[in-house]
Amino acid sequence: MEVLQPAAKMLVELSKSQDAAAGDGTTTVVVIGGALLKQCLTLLSSGIHPTIISDSLHKVSIKAVDVLTAMAVPVELSDRESLIKSASTSLNRGAKWVVFDKKASHAAGGPTRVENAKIAVIQFQISPPKTDIEQSIVVSDYTQMDRILKEERNYILGMIKKIKATGCNVLLIQKSILRDAVTDLSLHYLAKAKILVVKDVERDEIEFITKTLNCLPIANIEHFREDKLGHADLVEEVSLGDSKIVKITGIKNMGRTTTVLVRGSNQLVIDEAERSLHDALCVVRCLVNKRFLIAGGGAPEIELSRQLGAWAKVLHGMEGYCVRHAQGEINAGINVRKGQITNILEENVVQPLLVSTSAITLATECVRMILKIDDIVTVRPNGFKIEYL
Repeated sequence: MEVLQPAAKMLVELSKSQDAAAGDGTTTVVVIGGALLKQCLTLLSSGIHPTIISDSLHKVSIKAVDVLTAMAVPVELSDRESLIKSASTSLNRGAKWVVFDKKASHAAGGPTRVENAKIAVIQFQISPPKTDIEQSIVVSDYTQMDRILKEERNYILGMIKKIKATGCNVLLIQKSILRDAVTDLSLHYLAKAKILVVKDVERDEIEFITKTLNCLPIANIEHFREDKLGHADLVEEVSLGDSKIVKITGIKNMGRTTTVLVRGSNQLVIDEAERSLHDALCVVRCLVNKRFLIAGGGAPEIELSRQLGAWAKVLHGMEGYCVRHAQGEINAGINVRKGQITNILEENVVQPLLVSTSAITLATECVRMILKIDDIVTVRPNGFKIEYL
């Protein structure tokens, strides 16, 4: 959806800023921004100068951050249970496996299940070499043709013998843009050598795969050694609905990585699951940056309303009028499961402090910027010029 109105564009950028800062609370920050703008409109219609409103909002945001920090609970990154509570939409159980959304090569009856796997990740091609520049080779008789085919066979066979000599029985081949990574002939010989082949592995996946399998990528056949291989209990092709995947389980000395397989009835469901996983990961990232948790379920917002209302009474003049009002337990929030107000912290509905403080600060700054705009002048169709005070 294309947004043209300048203030609306600023709200879109506000949401993007919240995503970059905290990774979550993108809707919250826009709702807060919109609510503040609505209240600002009421104050402006009462004749209060925008500068007074802006200064009051700045003071409110500082006070709000102090209130949220006071009600926050410190958390240690070594406390796995707290991390799981705060990222409850993410997977809370680890497994020593990795999944490829590709099937194993079935050419020439190659294996689709290998136990005690020795896995190599290669970045070279198991196919006849090509010249550096485009050339045409003219073959004048069948003897020369047979010689070329024999040389190709010997070249490929020599490579596969070197691979087999290391004990390798699973081959993950990077997708090639120069020439075919594998040919029918090389797949035939690999199948005879009982080597399971997964081809067309994307270049940007290589680092993750090698880190997970605790192996090294091999760029040349001359560097193919046993110490560069990864080890796993089982590599097999399994059916998943109408498709097939390759699953590697029991990885030895597995790296600190996790594979999450997302399935859904349609692309919308998958996209939503991916967003939820992204939010959960960002929650943990927030806790690394600011190691505090606060209750969810609207509890922080209720407490803010209560304390800011009390604080507004001690302010004088227009600033006190601009700050608003509301009483209760600090961690009381809306429990959607029980349909009642409960201690939301005891229900393990928590969120990082950074999400809330970032939303308050960014929304306030955005509204203050909008208040500084004096007029909007249209300079061309679908174009605006903003003039500031």
